[in-house]
Amino acid sequence: MKTSLKHTILKTENLHIGYTSKKETITVASNINLALNKGELIGLVGGNGIGKSTLLKTLTKVQNPLQGNISINQKTLENYSNLELAKTLSLVLTETLTAKNLTVFELIALGRQPYTNWVGTITEADLSIINKAISQTNITDLKHKKCFELSDGQLQKVMIARALAQDTDLIILDEPTSHLDMYHKVYILKLLQKITKETGKTILFSSHEIDLAIQLCDSMIVMSNNSIVSDSPCHLIEKGAFSNLFPEDMIVFDPNTGSFRVKK
Repeated sequence: MKTSLKHTILKTENLHIGYTSKKETITVASNINLALNKGELIGLVGGNGIGKSTLLKTLTKVQNPLQGNISINQKTLENYSNLELAKTLSLVLTETLTAKNLTVFELIALGRQPYTNWVGTITEADLSIINKAISQTNITDLKHKKCFELSDGQLQKVMIARALAQDTDLIILDEPTSHLDMYHKVYILKLLQKITKETGKTILFSSHEIDLAIQLCDSMIVMSNNSIVSDSPCHLIEKGAFSNLFPEDMIVFDPNTGSFRVKK
């Protein structure tokens, strides 16, 4: 029986993340060694203020690492030009959208900017990719609506479609389920799961929905005060990675059900 080797899209080696100022350097997390594989849905979880957003900003070149190396497709991140990176990695942030007067189609079409000429002319090939992204995210009925008319859940699907239109190997999302009700949290994460299976893209997202991530992700990155570990959800449960995420005075992790419960 042959075993297929996993293709690593993103890799970190002894990565230290944090902030520097004229007065001091603040290290948020250190010695981070990760490997994100092709076609996997990966959830990044941890408590508030643990450094999830700092890690995502560092992985996407929004801020510089304090130490260590990040490579995407075996090329060091610092050697990517902005245009090269935009063709390799797409980013969906939780920040408020400023261009809400655009139609859904126009916003998704912005994902083609790394490939269009200087006047932004959309070709037939671009149009095909945009329409495919709209179809993959099930938002054909929203195509001509203005973005300010959308609910939070609808807008999140549009942002995912824009990332798909950018056609990158890696999609990174910062808390894509924030501000959504339980049904739409599940909908968005199952949509991301479906996209990884259909496209072979690697999707990394940060979330507070640990229970859902355990059920839906191929692998997870768990950030705690003491360490950062990455593995499949089942192996992480066996290692007790979720048991020490939060103080046990109110909630505890049940390894039998793979979920947190309120302590009585």
